[in-house]
Amino acid sequence: MQLNRVVTVAALAVGGVMLSKQLKKNRSWGGPSEVTESIEVNVPLHTAYNQWTQFEDFPKFMKSVHEVRQIDNRHLHWRANIAGEEKEWNAEITEQIPDKRIAWRSTSGVHNAGVVTFHRIADNSTRVTLQMEYEPQNMAEKVVDVLGAVRMEARSNLENFKKMLEQRGQETGAWRGTVAQH
Repeated sequence: MQLNRVVTVAALAVGGVMLSKQLKKNRSWGGPSEVTESIEVNVPLHTAYNQWTQFEDFPKFMKSVHEVRQIDNRHLHWRANIAGEEKEWNAEITEQIPDKRIAWRSTSGVHNAGVVTFHRIADNSTRVTLQMEYEPQNMAEKVVDVLGAVRMEARSNLENFKKMLEQRGQETGAWRGTVAQH
């Protein structure tokens, strides 16, 4: 029994030291955080792009996203779990170029912005790159951020996107419109 307590205390101490080092290495507790992740998907570029435009399908491959409602060609309403708490926000697509990129920014609620780009590797291979900036709002979100959970979730979401799309072999729909940068 005594050995279990010693192991627990040691584990907590090591965890505290690791968290402290990560904080010093990354940045202070304030300000925005960034994530960049890429994945190769074994489908043609237009298939990967077309599927990504199906925003209401995001909960199928993004585990913390409960709902994305497309209001119009440029506006979305999101509902997701962030650090154990359900949150909602609105986002605006700030640029959309078919088969190249989709950029967004939040307009209310959870502050985030980013861009997803699509790069042809071969006829049936596409690199999808997600770059996102977000601002943790409370202590739980800041701890989750410092521990790298947001980066890991972004990576997992891209892997789920790849698996879903490669298994299906085709997109569920497409929106090929353009949104001029603003």
